Amino acid sequence: MDPNNQEPEEYGHDGDGETPRQRPPRDSLTSDFGQHTPVVARTVQLVSGDYLLTVNPVDGSEIEACPPGERPPRPVKFAPAERAETARAAQPPVPPGPARPRLPLLERQEERERLVRLLARGRSVRLTGPAGSGRTVLLDAVAEDCADLAPDGVVRLTGYRRTASDLLHDLFAAVYKSDLHRPEREELLRLVHEIGAVVVLDDVEFGGSALDELLDATPECAFLISATPDVPAPSADSLLEEVFLGGLDRAGGLELLERAVGRVLTEDESNWAGDLWFESEGLPLRFMQAGALLRQRDELRADPNAFDSLGFYDDAPSPRLSASLEPGDTPDAPSDAEDGHDLPLPSLAEGAAPASLLASRLSASARETLKFAVALGGEVPHQTHLPALVDDTHADAALAELLSCALVSPVGSRYRLAAGVQAQLEAAGYATGADARALAAAQHYAWWAGHPSVTPERVSAEADAVLAALTVLVPLTTPPGENEESAAVLLARHATPAFAAGLHWSAWERALRAGAEASRLAGEVGDQTYFHHELGILALCCGQLDRARAELEASIGLRGALADKRGTVAGRRALALVADRSGAALPGGRTAAGEEVPDARYEESASPPGGVPAGFGLPEPSGDGTTLVTHRTEPTPARQGPVSVKGIVGGARRNLVAAGAGVLLAGVLGTVVTLGMTSNNNDDPPAEKVGVNPSASQGIDDDSLGADKPRKDTGDSGVAGVPTDPGPDGTYGTADDPAPSASARPSDDPTGTKGTTPSTSPSKSPSKSPTTKPPTSSKPTTSNPTTTPPTSTPPATTTPPPTTTAPSTTDSASGPASSSAPATGSGTASAPQSSGAGSPSDSDPVI
Repeated sequence: MDPNNQEPEEYGHDGDGETPRQRPPRDSLTSDFGQHTPVVARTVQLVSGDYLLTVNPVDGSEIEACPPGERPPRPVKFAPAERAETARAAQPPVPPGPARPRLPLLERQEERERLVRLLARGRSVRLTGPAGSGRTVLLDAVAEDCADLAPDGVVRLTGYRRTASDLLHDLFAAVYKSDLHRPEREELLRLVHEIGAVVVLDDVEFGGSALDELLDATPECAFLISATPDVPAPSADSLLEEVFLGGLDRAGGLELLERAVGRVLTEDESNWAGDLWFESEGLPLRFMQAGALLRQRDELRADPNAFDSLGFYDDAPSPRLSASLEPGDTPDAPSDAEDGHDLPLPSLAEGAAPASLLASRLSASARETLKFAVALGGEVPHQTHLPALVDDTHADAALAELLSCALVSPVGSRYRLAAGVQAQLEAAGYATGADARALAAAQHYAWWAGHPSVTPERVSAEADAVLAALTVLVPLTTPPGENEESAAVLLARHATPAFAAGLHWSAWERALRAGAEASRLAGEVGDQTYFHHELGILALCCGQLDRARAELEASIGLRGALADKRGTVAGRRALALVADRSGAALPGGRTAAGEEVPDARYEESASPPGGVPAGFGLPEPSGDGTTLVTHRTEPTPARQGPVSVKGIVGGARRNLVAAGAGVLLAGVLGTVVTLGMTSNNNDDPPAEKVGVNPSASQGIDDDSLGADKPRKDTGDSGVAGVPTDPGPDGTYGTADDPAPSASARPSDDPTGTKGTTPSTSPSKSPSKSPTTKPPTSSKPTTSNPTTTPPTSTPPATTTPPPTTTAPSTTDSASGPASSSAPATGSGTASAPQSSGAGSPSDSDPVI
């Protein structure tokens, strides 16, 4: 393409010049600096025992019983090539720059051969030695010699801040293919029982019964364990062989120093090394650091300005040089290095504690890296993080400087400050500004751990540095200002999901507890609910049901205060699973599905599954004399045994007595009210004005007596009606009267009469027996029928014909259906249901 003479298609047109074509899209050159679309939360689904765990960093992890289709197959072991690749990935990173020469293992040949013989016979050995005695180097040599002893090869593990359970899971992950699968305890023990390997375990921090548990779980493995003398010893009946590792002798110390310097020592240097050997008890680490001091001395003797470019004299002068300076003077070079041959040897104190002097002659990036390591409790950040932390694009080379001076040592897949270095650097002032550096490291790790391109395995590998930053910041946490976030809370929120997905669950628990405390101090209730929820999920996965219930209930309570519906649902599901596993009912009136039960439901007493028997377990009558029985549809536990017949009979008797008392009371009240309503203001007694058969007439516009007409399609409702026709003789209550209707409609006339038909006397007087049915009012209640019968109604001028029939009783818990007719026996325990909004149903009693 000619940039000066463009063709038509280069302007967006085809060659014919007619139809324009669309130019292909061009990727933005500033995509990293523009506004990004919000990244979807990274969720990971894994299997933990019988559970399917979905790690959700937003609303909290969700857990459920693992469906059969989601269960992983039985794990298989790695092939030898895969096992070798896994072992290489677990080694600490190689620093940039030229490879360092590997020093030989001096005066350890006897211990090396003994350890190999014991491991070849299947015996487990505990190698005990002080920090700096060269235990890790000896383990590396023995591991090379035992590469072909066991069918599963050699497995390298670190015991630094690891428990016996953590090491069992680490051993499982090193031998088996187990992507996103964490077996439960029983399955884990069954799988590690089949591992046959030489396990090299460095920096173990436990002993006694915990160590016995680890050895008993792996009977086919031979362990080579290294520990310091302050670690608890194995139990008395343990089968571990004990091997103690001491320091080098004088000749070995001098040889190691010569190899570290790379030349033969002078007589003065040999004498100085002899004094150092006596002071350090022959620890190889001290001779490695002394060799670094002599190399720096050689560089200064060759070039007095060798360390000027590193900022040595301007930033951190040597203590000896500073003591010889006058106030206000700044040295350009060592005062005794002008001739290039008179630079004195370090003092014995500097040789025994050389960290500050060695660090003062390192580059600015290396010194800043040491300050970050001091702030993080000795944890050295990974070399890929150093450029961002130190603000130097070439800061990753600082790790090589620290290794050459033996200021750091490997621990698993990372580096830490060597033994005694942190205390020496703190004394030299390297701890100044430690809180600010820990805050900067926390902010960096929070951004990095939450980035979608960072895998959970990488975050888990940096767990110790992340946890160290949390340890420093949590006690310093205060409520953040407006539009600010707590660095400790933010780091915990971003790191904990990665630890969970990376199956580093010991770090997950520590980060969760640190985050819960930081969110409490910061007043971040929403984050506090998240951490409590995750702690409950973790406890449930580990089989700690009581702790899981406590954490989940705390989380649900806080989420309820925040009206967090999604989080509350996740918490209730997990709590229901806890209740299911423990076999206990959910507290607070919750169902098995985790739903809240209304107050009216769990305040009622539970009924047996077969319904409520008549008169059995009924509540006491309330003050208004009304009894209501409802049918509960809530599922109840199975009946423990058959219902007692004695209890049913006793309850039926109480129902009979209550029904009879109700009938008698309604009759008395009806009589009293009727007499009061029909009396006049004169002195005549009411009995002279009211007959036993008051008159009643048909309405003008209908043929009724003001009562409801029965429906033709209904049968006998069990309630006696009022006669509507006097018959041929014109007298009510005689034998020739037609049969009364089964039910009557209430009259709209309050008096109950519309005509002038004279009343007639009955053929015989009513009985005085108490069993005689009392008169009732024919005036209806205008309101709709309810499930509770009224206690009394206003009287009317008409009364039903007297009868000598005794009222029948009912075993219904609602009492008599009406006071105007005898009630029929009923065996039901539920109240009558209304069939309409405007009139009572056919089966309802007539008031």
